[in-house]
Amino acid sequence: MKTHLPKVNPDQRKWHVIDASGVVLGRLAVQVADILRGKNKPVFTPHLDAGDFVVVINAEKVRLTGKKETAKKYMTYSGWKGGEKYTSVAELRARQPEKLITRAVRGMVPRNRLGRVLMTKLKVYRGDQHPHAAQQPDVIAPAR
Repeated sequence: MKTHLPKVNPDQRKWHVIDASGVVLGRLAVQVADILRGKNKPVFTPHLDAGDFVVVINAEKVRLTGKKETAKKYMTYSGWKGGEKYTSVAELRARQPEKLITRAVRGMVPRNRLGRVLMTKLKVYRGDQHPHAAQQPDVIAPAR
């Protein structure tokens, strides 16, 4: 018996819009990562890119539970000795709220070439305007 390998057509990808207003960051990231990978489709295959495009709007209004707003720190490293920089969630939200969602989703996709391709299909914007109206995206209710 042969294993059935589904055909994934890149022209058949859909676009989805998710409003992040008042949604918990982790729950939103799981939902976005599942759509990017294609886990919501019957043709899901772990090593293929069967997912859709996702547009997240109102990134600055995403919610974190507990004391994460002040206690959680993100670390970046320049590669040099002593080149570590720590940024709190409040500072990151003030400067680049898109990175909050992008970093959360990146932690939930595979850490290989497939994951890097999946992340190119994620578009995150502050505010409720986005330049992807021509793709006629479907509006998805976020998991609360």
